[in-house]
Amino acid sequence: MGLGATKIKNPSQIVNTLDHDIQNKSEKNLTKYKNIENFAKKHHIDHYPAGRGIGHQIMIEEGYAFPLNMTVASDSHSNTYGGLGSLGTPIVRTDAAAIWATGQTWWQIPPVAQVELKGQLPQGVSGKDIIVALCGLFNNDQVLNHAIEFTGDSLNALPIDHRLTIANMTTEWGALSGLFPVDKTLIDWYKNRLQKLGTNNHPRINPKTIRALEEKAKIPKADKDAHYAKKLIIDLATLTHYVSGPNSVKVSNTVQDLSQQDIKINKAYLVSCTNSRLSDLQSAADVVCPTGDLNKVNKVAPGVEFYVAAASSEIEADARKSGAWEKLLKAGCIPLPSGCGPCIGLGAGLLEPGEVGISATNRNFKGRMGSKDALAYLASPAVVAASAVLGKISSPAEVLSTSEIPFSGVKTEIIENPVVEEEVNAQTEAPKQSVEILEGFPREFSGELVLCDADNINTDGIYPGKYTYQDDVPKEKMAQVCMENYDAEFRTKVHPGDIVVSGFNFGTGSSREQAATALLAKGINLVVSGSFGNIFSRNSINNALLTLEIPALIKKLREKYQGAPKELTRRTGWFLKWDVADAKVVVTEGSLDGPVILEQKVGELGKNLQEIIVKGGLEGWVKSQL
Repeated sequence: MGLGATKIKNPSQIVNTLDHDIQNKSEKNLTKYKNIENFAKKHHIDHYPAGRGIGHQIMIEEGYAFPLNMTVASDSHSNTYGGLGSLGTPIVRTDAAAIWATGQTWWQIPPVAQVELKGQLPQGVSGKDIIVALCGLFNNDQVLNHAIEFTGDSLNALPIDHRLTIANMTTEWGALSGLFPVDKTLIDWYKNRLQKLGTNNHPRINPKTIRALEEKAKIPKADKDAHYAKKLIIDLATLTHYVSGPNSVKVSNTVQDLSQQDIKINKAYLVSCTNSRLSDLQSAADVVCPTGDLNKVNKVAPGVEFYVAAASSEIEADARKSGAWEKLLKAGCIPLPSGCGPCIGLGAGLLEPGEVGISATNRNFKGRMGSKDALAYLASPAVVAASAVLGKISSPAEVLSTSEIPFSGVKTEIIENPVVEEEVNAQTEAPKQSVEILEGFPREFSGELVLCDADNINTDGIYPGKYTYQDDVPKEKMAQVCMENYDAEFRTKVHPGDIVVSGFNFGTGSSREQAATALLAKGINLVVSGSFGNIFSRNSINNALLTLEIPALIKKLREKYQGAPKELTRRTGWFLKWDVADAKVVVTEGSLDGPVILEQKVGELGKNLQEIIVKGGLEGWVKSQL
């Protein structure tokens, strides 16, 4: 193996699933898949081939992601497992390789936010509507890099499929994880799952494991005086169908509002790990064929392509058995194999320049599902199906000729719980000492600041998805396409040795390591932001890209260019020097010796992180430990 390990530390920890780029039948891709399969056989790793389904769904169906366990995967939507009461959080590929070699990984304990779901959800409103509303209503990074604990009187009536969808999209909301409780609803789900499996001998879902779960479920409860960083409350009884976009999950509107705008669509999608379970397919089928009579199907509108794929082969078989699949195909849906396709910009049905799409997936970043000159909206399966039938963003009620859900605004509340003053004073009054610098680690970093003035620059913006699954992209090409979906002029404006500075939540999105390595290929060794998406921070550490959070610098730069013509990428003429030993940055104008613009302390770079950087990243560090 690339890390230098000769065997897998603990094969029972590892599950291999082939779900990305499965429509690619090239000899090169099939050879790669075969090599992965052979590797799994050699090392006694459980392996699921292309076509079996999306990895997250397989982990759910086969009981690998099990309540009260921690489950990680090299995909940003590992938060999904929180819907089952399993602490799911994403890692990146280098992390995964390190686990293979050592059986261990690292995770920094985040602040915890409590999200209370109260009230009875209106008939027809789904988990997708809940999370789309949460992303749009609490859209100022309230849960950025937090772990979320879901509570409230609504949970008993919230089906597991709804929970999985909500947990899945806590990633887009900015959270590290989204955990639901282990309750009667979940245990009953496992009992039904056991019945469906038709055997008591399943290695993970069996009478013994379910009985043990019932006993353990009585134990993990938050203390009565538990301190949460904040508490967010939403009254589900006041909710209706919500749609996010275009091209942002932080913008959401009711479907009724968008319907009045007559937004024509070209493509619709019922695919991905978010909303392609049986209940989702049935929800869409009920819109296109409400009577159950296949001779009275609501056809997909002329000029609209409606793509559908089940989250797994098991779900597709169940949908065929229930009749939902046939209803969707009769309506004119285009079937795709169970796997990750249009959602990540791979395979058939991508958005072309100027097109508009509506999708039941989780991510609608610019360029994510095809052209960066297309518009993408996110909605529930029922809203997607209704929109496909009418050719514009529409509510199910418009197709079914039923009454719209009464709506007069969603009731929400936020309660901040800051750290108590004594704790703050104890932290700020602690004597400061110089940071010890390891041999081989630079004492300081410096360069000219190049401003990419936007918040929420995502990994698709940093490194386009169409290159992500090409394993042989040379560094020169990576440098050339770096930030392509954000600004095509980035490649000519930014030079090796520059320091890229951006707004808040930089690097939100997927777990692709190329978001970090493309910047390194461009000659960027340090990125400064108001805040970072956690998975990007993790990728940066693992690949020896340095990052600093300096919100005050972002504020000063935005003040400097307030009223100036908009430039996506701008050379500022300001220079930054980071003294690592003193944990201090100085920003000057004109040169490193110019007038001081900003001087402030920053977080200390500990010896463990320095060691990873000196070794060239986590891979080099693991090699040194074997």
